[in-house]
Amino acid sequence: MRIAQIAPLIESVPPPLYGGTERVVSYLTEELVRLGHDVTLFASGDSVTSAKLVACCSQGLRLHPTVRDPLPHYMIMLDLVRRMAHDFDVLHFHIDCLHFPLFHHSGIATVTTLHGRQDLPDLQHLYRAFPDMPLVSISEAQRAPIANVNFAGTVLHGLPLERHRPTLEPHGRYLAFLGRASPEKGLDRAIELAQAVGRPIRIAAKVDRVDEAYFRERIVPLLKLPQVEFIGEINERTKTEFLGQAAALLFPIDWPEPFGIAMIEAMACGTPVLAFRKGSVPEVVDDGVTGIIADGFEEAVKSMDRLLALDRAVVRRRFEQRFSAERMAREYLAIYKRLAAKAGTYEAEEEPLALGCAPEAVN
Repeated sequence: MRIAQIAPLIESVPPPLYGGTERVVSYLTEELVRLGHDVTLFASGDSVTSAKLVACCSQGLRLHPTVRDPLPHYMIMLDLVRRMAHDFDVLHFHIDCLHFPLFHHSGIATVTTLHGRQDLPDLQHLYRAFPDMPLVSISEAQRAPIANVNFAGTVLHGLPLERHRPTLEPHGRYLAFLGRASPEKGLDRAIELAQAVGRPIRIAAKVDRVDEAYFRERIVPLLKLPQVEFIGEINERTKTEFLGQAAALLFPIDWPEPFGIAMIEAMACGTPVLAFRKGSVPEVVDDGVTGIIADGFEEAVKSMDRLLALDRAVVRRRFEQRFSAERMAREYLAIYKRLAAKAGTYEAEEEPLALGCAPEAVN
């Protein structure tokens, strides 16, 4: 298939540090190329990909020294996509809903993956205004507030199996926190939990401008507690070591998490996850297998011994079974083909061979 991936411009694809959506777009793009498809990536110019790259700005906007307003850059990107749209069988958008007015009723096959929370009232008006735009959710929990809109499917995120190696006998006693330092991600609760069970905690977190007051007022005083270490943002090269040597990942969220890629990154390292029962958590964590799902702080404290007794080899094996990039790509391909056939832009053909695979190895 001829597939366009339209990525956010906030970070490069993949991002150098934090950036969940851009990371998923990278994994999906590379896997589609590996499966033999003709893929074009619309992204920032500092992106690295084996697909054809259409640079829509010079670098990721978050780290650009002069960018104050991302919207003009997105307008430029959407115009590029519009002019090239008929070169593709399907356009896959990852930029929320900015493209809806331009591409609805266009006769071009599109699909939009929703990467954020959907329980905001204004979104109901938007989806009612553009009922023809097919959407993909990244968990069943994410779609619950907008269950009646035009969903083409749910596709859980996946990672390349080789991205993180498992560590079956970690040297660290510490608990890990990975993600944004924000109230909904529960960094303060993670620190308090580690203190309650008497274990060190290492924190690899990004502090967004909107969360600076929370970090300064709520987190900075907690960083003075014993056995609390704040590392800041980390890159992919250090993430395997950080997660793999951890006894467990803490994920004490307090919001309707759409997916939570940090959970499967930990599982890829063989590291079990302690998560609060919110949003997508019950769909991602196999309770008692890859982690423990707690209904509150006290239950989380009481569950620590059981969490740390989980078999890390089993954690990694379940990750491989459920969260590979190939599984994610094939599920998206099924959606692409259905939507493109309906739009008349694609006729089903023999599935291309994955590069390096013998014919008998292809399903």
